[in-house]
Amino acid sequence: MKSLIAAVALAAATFAVQAKDIVDTAVGAGNFKTLVAAVQAAGLVDTLKGKGPFTVFAPTDEAFAKIPKADLDALLKDKAKLTAVLTYHVVPAQVMAKDVKAGKAKSVQGQELTLATMGGVTVDGAKVVAADVKASNGVIHAIDRVLMPK
Repeated sequence: MKSLIAAVALAAATFAVQAKDIVDTAVGAGNFKTLVAAVQAAGLVDTLKGKGPFTVFAPTDEAFAKIPKADLDALLKDKAKLTAVLTYHVVPAQVMAKDVKAGKAKSVQGQELTLATMGGVTVDGAKVVAADVKASNGVIHAIDRVLMPK
């Protein structure tokens, strides 16, 4: 009986880990606090908790720290621009790092991202510093700088 209870608990714990969506996964990772705050400010939480699948090239807190504070504060207050910047980081498909092909990928924002695979995966020149963080509705690839649409 104890082994059955342990097996059920393990299965439930495994399901709970797999059930986290993009937003909850980013929150749980701990190094996307600024990104999560920006997603909340832009009103994109429900979208990124949606069905997906999504691939999010997610700037880390260190990446956001490279933006001068005044510029970041202004961006966080401009919902339209913030939404454009954030949706530029999202591709409407699940793409694992091993499946990334050099070339263009259309972002949710509408413009194309440039992907490269020489010496590791990059997107618009930003390096993927942690790949394949799985979520129930897609995948997160942490990147080392914030991307700006053209």
